[in-house]
Amino acid sequence: MKKVTYNGWTNYATWRVSLEIFDGYDFEDLSPQEITATFCEEWVEECIFNNFDTCNTPMLIEDYARAFLRDVNYYEIAKHIRENLEEVNEFKNKNNDN
Repeated sequence: MKKVTYNGWTNYATWRVSLEIFDGYDFEDLSPQEITATFCEEWVEECIFNNFDTCNTPMLIEDYARAFLRDVNYYEIAKHIRENLEEVNEFKNKNNDN
């Protein structure tokens, strides 16, 4: 059986959360070891559940968000951020040596 993915990520939820919440954020102030699945999950929950006050039906949004977020692969997001951060650090170190 072929494993189903979405745009190279585990599933649609993981891809969308990575794109809409993490994409474009500068993580250079953190070490790669700080980027864990728990870190990513807590970041998303803080963002979503503490900033939904513009909606007239927050419980519906929260229920929908929790159902959606159960599918997110936070380990995959953390690994992706760590790898990108390591590349940035390598590039910086290489340029500092010159």
